[in-house]
Amino acid sequence: MAKQSGLGDALFIAGYDLSGDISAVGNVGGGCAALEFTGIDKYAFERKGGVRDGRLQMTSFFNPGTLPDQAHARLKTLPTTDVIAAYWRGTALGGASANIVAKQLNYDGTRGDSGEFTFAVEAAANAYGLEWGRSMTAGKRTDTTGTNGTGVDFGVGSPPLFNGAALFGLQAYLHVFSLTGTSVTVKLQESSDNGVGDTWADVTGGGFTAATGPGAQRIETARGQTVERYLRVVTTGTFSNAVFAVSVARNDVAVTF
Repeated sequence: MAKQSGLGDALFIAGYDLSGDISAVGNVGGGCAALEFTGIDKYAFERKGGVRDGRLQMTSFFNPGTLPDQAHARLKTLPTTDVIAAYWRGTALGGASANIVAKQLNYDGTRGDSGEFTFAVEAAANAYGLEWGRSMTAGKRTDTTGTNGTGVDFGVGSPPLFNGAALFGLQAYLHVFSLTGTSVTVKLQESSDNGVGDTWADVTGGGFTAATGPGAQRIETARGQTVERYLRVVTTGTFSNAVFAVSVARNDVAVTF
């Protein structure tokens, strides 16, 4: 894969697409705290990983409109509950996406000398850290009836076999932006060969709660669960229009939360 720029990206928060009001994305980071275990007989630091963390920083324009996808209406409330946010590096199927369950820490306005009025926003991870995954929809997907999505190749899988299967489960994120109808149920299916000889089957624990309107969800499977090489998104339910996006982080190595 060739090197890429950051053009054509997207930012979703709690089932709202704020991409058009975001001027920059800052620190998209995570990982474990570095704990020092250096003995006095050593000539270099010894370290082990501590608790896992993550953060997502962004700068938004001041857009005081009342439409659902305008940033000020979504960010000004500074909710005390968790929010689910996602940064998508492009909107191609199978592209990279960073996901976080977080607390919104601030909404700090700055008026520059040029007259520009922007806000700094930081989301700090709560319980799970920042999770990089793959986009299972090409940006926002619109289904008008129950639909089987296109398979995404997640690669060679876990060592030592590298036979396409991952041995440590997955985490998945759903953003529902709009829904016309009663409800939509979004679930994941798996296959070892993209359905050529191995029929698509539901991923155990890979179904989201039926959505009845805009919102976001995170699910995870069992930690030691085998997940096949190819995954796809399937919708069912009673609806005439569902707009949503899904990202999946498959674990090729053991992950602990």
